[in-house]
Amino acid sequence: MTDPASPSPQFPGAVGEGRLSYAVFQLARAHRGRAAAMLRRMQLHPGQELLLMQLFDKDGQTQSELLESVGLDHSTVSKSLRRMQEAGLLTREPAAHDRRVMVVHLTDRGRAMREPITAMWRTLEEDSVRDLTRDEIEAFIGLAHRIERAVDAGRTP
Repeated sequence: MTDPASPSPQFPGAVGEGRLSYAVFQLARAHRGRAAAMLRRMQLHPGQELLLMQLFDKDGQTQSELLESVGLDHSTVSKSLRRMQEAGLLTREPAAHDRRVMVVHLTDRGRAMREPITAMWRTLEEDSVRDLTRDEIEAFIGLAHRIERAVDAGRTP
């Protein structure tokens, strides 16, 4: 009988030195791929739903606030916001206190995306945990956060 934790033969040989990292990579790729397919059906690009969810919680944020809340780089957020504005999901206008600061507001069309995005995340969650117990779900979430903190702590400034 094979050890389920050991890498299967189709994995690169170097995976033996980083099985957990490879498992995280494979999981992230599969999850992101599934989410991207669901988002395409809503005519959204990956990451745009995160910006919309931040605006659902607090409309009228600055681009800098959005940038900080989603943890993406400046050029990615700027490009996403431009595309979303072109799609009629939001508007960007200079702040009254500082014309260099852009404030982002949802349009009616953007606000209407709340339920479809919520349903998409619910479906993705249900599919993701289908074969897990409640205890396994909670344990995984805790472990994922611990791994994230460890990876972040290892970054060089």
